[in-house]
Amino acid sequence: MKPLPIDISDFEMVINKGCYYIDKTLLIQEIMDSGASVTLIPRPRRFGKTINMTMLRCFFEKNEQSKRHLFGHLNIMQCPDIMAKQGTYPVIFLTFKNVKCLDWEQCYGKIKILIALEYERHSYLLLDDNLKSHEKESFSAIINGSALPQDYENSLFILSHYLHRYHKKQPIILIDEYDAPIHAGFVNKYYNEVINFVRNLLGAALKDNASLDFAVMTGILRIAKESIFSGLNNLEVCTFLNEAYADKFGLTEAEAAQLLQDYNLSHKSDLVRTWYNGYSSGSISVYNPWSLINLAKQKGLMHPYWINTSSNDIIKELIKSGSDSLKEDIEQLIAGKPLRKRIEENIVFASVYAQTEAVWNFLLFSGYLTFKNVALEGRMTMADLVIPNEEVLYFYETTILAWFEEGMGSRHYNQMLTYLTIGDLDSFTAIFYDFVAKSFSIFDVSGNEPEKFYHGFVLGMLVSLKNSYTITSNRESGYGRYDVMLMPHDHNKRGIIIEFKKTNQAQHQTLEAAAANALQQIEQRDYTAQLRSHGINTCICLGIAFEGKRTFIKGYSCST
Repeated sequence: MKPLPIDISDFEMVINKGCYYIDKTLLIQEIMDSGASVTLIPRPRRFGKTINMTMLRCFFEKNEQSKRHLFGHLNIMQCPDIMAKQGTYPVIFLTFKNVKCLDWEQCYGKIKILIALEYERHSYLLLDDNLKSHEKESFSAIINGSALPQDYENSLFILSHYLHRYHKKQPIILIDEYDAPIHAGFVNKYYNEVINFVRNLLGAALKDNASLDFAVMTGILRIAKESIFSGLNNLEVCTFLNEAYADKFGLTEAEAAQLLQDYNLSHKSDLVRTWYNGYSSGSISVYNPWSLINLAKQKGLMHPYWINTSSNDIIKELIKSGSDSLKEDIEQLIAGKPLRKRIEENIVFASVYAQTEAVWNFLLFSGYLTFKNVALEGRMTMADLVIPNEEVLYFYETTILAWFEEGMGSRHYNQMLTYLTIGDLDSFTAIFYDFVAKSFSIFDVSGNEPEKFYHGFVLGMLVSLKNSYTITSNRESGYGRYDVMLMPHDHNKRGIIIEFKKTNQAQHQTLEAAAANALQQIEQRDYTAQLRSHGINTCICLGIAFEGKRTFIKGYSCST
């Protein structure tokens, strides 16, 4: 068996070391056929962006020693008109994938080094009379790090002109993971500085540049803040929603099947599909490539390989601090039900925390959701959003459990739920009071908003009780909408209905009166109707009243 390229994302190294390679070289033909001046291909992390970009560099770049042999056994050899272009272009190549710093000074320093290394790679331009004396001084200043900020902002534009002049051929610009520093800037509070720099760098290099043949960029998102791509009328953006490049990032069903066969794992294909497939890419479904390669390396061990490659801090904070409606939607997703949402391919980071719609698009294009049934409804693009597979579902569940670890600990939380399901309401109540005191702050909730708290509570139940109960919230039953219902898979067990109430302070309502009011609402609106229709004969009814962090519970068992 060939070695698997777990820690190798450079195409030339993968081929030269004889590593396993899933042939994506027809990406070259698709790019050439598109005719786009600037192409941006956003994909989630670890979806093959860097190996594809280094493959493009190896194919197009003019070198003293030909690299044609790297493609000798690959699909692109079937395209003689495209192969005629192999090794004929000057290429500018940058990858920002490792530019993830804690402050702008470190970030800017790393970017300067990357630009300097690319200049140094083309230092043959300093020889003879290719450059004028002042141009040589500026070129050398970029390399030694003494150039001014505006010189670095214009560096790719200037280098493209030098290469065009020397080679008598317009160069290609390839920029991998362009938005990695922007993500870091958002998390670490230097967003404006990095946005301004990247906008100026890309704007100078890609807008109306007569010395540019074409450019290809990859990243996770299309960043729209103050339009980082302002004025780029020649930009073609190809996300997961598009048919363009749909099979070039991620593994198709056929590619996944071949990999499993090559590593004697075909017998696990159904389980592998459940764990790692499910990402819609255009009209096809693709597997997470990082996870499949690691799966083969680990001889078929199912594990959340992709999820564990990042801290996921932004995603966790978005869910944790989200509104009650967002938590309710997360409940629906974890329960396996789709959300119909508006799709907006431009991401404005500043709105991600402020606008729920922005959160869904951020989760979609980052790989934490996927889409089905895209359609234009009026003037808006709408799609059903779903969790793609078991690996990503694992992330949501472990994130939710971690919240309870922060408060009372998952063991005590699960113990509390056990008391609830067996009908030991006294023991449940005792632990629940402690749970409320410790968990309100976790969900960033004020005492006047128990609705937000109870959605966090329900998310915990979804994770902890999903194997035994179907948990729903804010759904219709009888003559109204209950707050929470637990419907047991075993119909011989009790169903559970929970109604939350905050006290009416204007009427000086007591906690006990509010809890009694909640129980009365369950009875009057016949919330047990749904349980009854499913053949569940007994039910636990709970009224839970809140006033700040003070709470009171009344409950009983009854026939449905």
